[in-house]
Amino acid sequence: MASGDSDSPLTSPSLEKQFEKFRVQLEDSDSLREHIRAIVMEIESATRLMQPSLVLVHQSKPIPQVLEKANAQINVLKDLYNKLAEVVRECPGQYCRYHGDWRSETQMVVSLLAFMHWLETGNLLMHTEAEETLGLNDLDFALDLEDYLVGVCCSVKLQITDNLLQYLHAAFRMLNLRNDFMRKKFDSMKYDLKRVEEVYYDVKIRGLATTGDSVGDQGIQKI
Repeated sequence: MASGDSDSPLTSPSLEKQFEKFRVQLEDSDSLREHIRAIVMEIESATRLMQPSLVLVHQSKPIPQVLEKANAQINVLKDLYNKLAEVVRECPGQYCRYHGDWRSETQMVVSLLAFMHWLETGNLLMHTEAEETLGLNDLDFALDLEDYLVGVCCSVKLQITDNLLQYLHAAFRMLNLRNDFMRKKFDSMKYDLKRVEEVYYDVKIRGLATTGDSVGDQGIQKI
């Protein structure tokens, strides 16, 4: 068919109309992702402010001092997730499409919250508690189950006791983990548990276990 033919598929009105629609959709998607990314960057900033204070756990600081600055960011995170939910609701039914844009940041948030909850209560942060803390209890924008599980797995990197690691290890063994990423996290937890058990054995043999009010002492006491 000649290139100048008005019936050429390359110049057909229907084809042009279709790709014009695609162009608009892609531009809208890019704009939405930029908005999401701006909020996610603020979430990252909040977690960076939380982490240094929680590191004090390794310096045997009192628990209130360890948690003070981190707790100040909880309402900030809740507001940011509310903003994120509002943005995502602009495109109904597209949660899964954009979820990857905040997945890793949310896993980090859950990790920090789980660690803080353990310091305060000595218990595991439940999925519903994490959702409530972040205001993610809406059916249209909830805390993804895998994000919660990965976050909990990552929280063991911050912990210094054996009992909670054992509890988590036993709980995760109840799951049929087919996701390769989740399986790797679970395997990592097993190695962490082994290392903590070795450290505890060494501390116990040397007679270094003590009692007290500091985080470090509490950690040894709870093993």
